[in-house]
Amino acid sequence: MEFRHLGRSGLIVSEISYGNWITHGSQVEEDAAKQCVQAALDEGITTFDTADVYAGTKAEEVLGRALHGVRRESLEIFTKVYWPTGPGKNDRGLSRKHITESIHGSLRRLQTDYVDLYQAHRFDHETPLEETLKTFDDLVRQGKVLYVGVSEWSAPQIAEALKIADQMGFDRIVSNQPQYSMLWRVIESEVVPLSEAEGVSQIVWSPIAQGVLTGKYLPGQAPPAGSRATSEAGAGFVSRFLENEDVLTRVQDLRPIAADLGLSMAQLAVAWVLQNQNVASAIIGATKPEQVRDNVKAAGVKLDADVLKRIDDVLGPVVERDPAKTVSPEKRP
Repeated sequence: MEFRHLGRSGLIVSEISYGNWITHGSQVEEDAAKQCVQAALDEGITTFDTADVYAGTKAEEVLGRALHGVRRESLEIFTKVYWPTGPGKNDRGLSRKHITESIHGSLRRLQTDYVDLYQAHRFDHETPLEETLKTFDDLVRQGKVLYVGVSEWSAPQIAEALKIADQMGFDRIVSNQPQYSMLWRVIESEVVPLSEAEGVSQIVWSPIAQGVLTGKYLPGQAPPAGSRATSEAGAGFVSRFLENEDVLTRVQDLRPIAADLGLSMAQLAVAWVLQNQNVASAIIGATKPEQVRDNVKAAGVKLDADVLKRIDDVLGPVVERDPAKTVSPEKRP
């Protein structure tokens, strides 16, 4: 495993982190989830990412049990707040009330006194940004949160948060967690340049494009049984890629590139996002321990300029680059 600093902070994270969106508490049984977490630990992963909303809070509980007994100081545990965790009007968003109540719930479920990184899961248009940042700063001062970050925020939203933090003397955000892959590059034109200048890292999710970049989804064929595309939780996210046969055809054309490098398709996809030096860590998910062991082999892989050009030439027009695709709901869900 290789390691990188998170933003301009002193925190070091594993280049590949383990995330349990969709899987823990829903798609896989708890025994399988624990086996995947153990495989991640065995392979040198120290960074674990989750969120209060995943599987209706069950994902945090499963991760807490899976990590029970592991030396806390050897781990970096990340979680998030924003999406609904209950039926009430205040069980969502980034108000002082919801953030405060949510962190206490997350700490209880994760069986820890603090989280290393607490992230605003989306931008909340209904809460003053000063209120959100002040609440995060209070949690840092209370020792319940060590660092703060955001997820899927646009460049202007990140810039405004940094400006307010500097003006008010709050802890600055050190990270953003966006979707990023060979097929989804919407952060490259605005978010990454701003983040590089301001000392903010990307912790990217879906580097394998919800499994599409493994090559298992074939043009003109039904999705394989048991794949994310056939699950209730994951089908909506992967459909954007599966609806375009040109995407699936071009992904198959990446196979010779991966073969020339001695990599699996998944390893090539994860290694690709790690070539971006603003990326501190790539989040992988898994339903089987073998998937973890396969994906971690992407750590430390260097792709030269010729390889990156070959990938760009193959994918061509199917790559999504529009920065406007980074968007948070205008109203709380």
